[in-house]
Amino acid sequence: MKARFVLRASTPWWRGPLLIAAAALLTILISAIMIRWAGGAPIPAVRYMFISPLQSRFGFTESLLSATPLVFTGAAVAIAFRAGYWNIGAEGQLLAGTIGATWVGLHAESLPRIVGVTLILLAGMLFGALWALTPALLRTRLGIDEVVTTLLLNPVALLIITGLLNGPWRNSESGFPDSDVIADSTKLWIIWPNTRVHFGLALGIVIIGLCWWFVGKMSGGLKLRAVGLAPNAARIAGLPVERTLLTTALVSGGIAGLGGASEIAGVAHQLTTGISNNFGYTGVIVATLAALSFIGALLVALMFGVITVGSFSASRALEIPSQIGQLVQAVLLITVVSALVIQKYRIVWTTKKSEGRK
Repeated sequence: MKARFVLRASTPWWRGPLLIAAAALLTILISAIMIRWAGGAPIPAVRYMFISPLQSRFGFTESLLSATPLVFTGAAVAIAFRAGYWNIGAEGQLLAGTIGATWVGLHAESLPRIVGVTLILLAGMLFGALWALTPALLRTRLGIDEVVTTLLLNPVALLIITGLLNGPWRNSESGFPDSDVIADSTKLWIIWPNTRVHFGLALGIVIIGLCWWFVGKMSGGLKLRAVGLAPNAARIAGLPVERTLLTTALVSGGIAGLGGASEIAGVAHQLTTGISNNFGYTGVIVATLAALSFIGALLVALMFGVITVGSFSASRALEIPSQIGQLVQAVLLITVVSALVIQKYRIVWTTKKSEGRK
């Protein structure tokens, strides 16, 4: 017997929410099994991971902080994917943004804060866009697959950071391979007193809103979606497919770079080789789980922030690996994507006899 997927002619309205709810329950069940294998108690661990961060001011605000870079990378990946540009390089673009932001932060001691903050954010955005430029040109001019080129540039960005931190940007006081602290005039404002939640979160929400408005309401967004859905038809209709892809790639890289600047100016205040906890790669998961919806990307990023904080709480309390949170995110991706496939397609089993009759 052979299985094949057949597109459903129609789906009832309740099928989607039911499948997503089933995917969430299956994720919790599989997570509980993995936690048990890791030597922990499943029920307390699930409570620590999904509920505990929301029960205290500290846990909630730290969840917002953890979600902030994912808001940027989720939006960056979503807008690129909507145009049919498969940008897997948000990680490298975010790292490039941290380089630009650090360079400004180390040379802006005497500027007014509003000027310093503006410059550090613009530098991050510019460096992220520039990092996205080469793969975009290779795609639009030579037809080279951007999945490979954007992915391969990610470790290159990290190698550049490593070289800078072991060379000209080595800490002048400690001698360790991390940069000096950036100037106070370039640090983002704290928007929730007595917490670490900074202006970057508000900026990320604004970026989400702008992306939603542009893609959903503007004529340029209509062209972007047309290029993403049917590039050949868009080209026949006279739409500038290559220019749209190039512009979208630069915007995507700029948003990811802005996320890197937000991390430098908002929470880290110095460049280290561990500045990104795979934020770019997780952004791909965020955008995928959100079905490329910008509002959905915001919600998924917030959920991942809760899981990240909760996994550390569970690790400390129950002595299980903190990486369990990343496993939960991976399981969630698999179950939700499977649910989306089941929603749109049905499985038809065929035998050799039935194939022969055809």
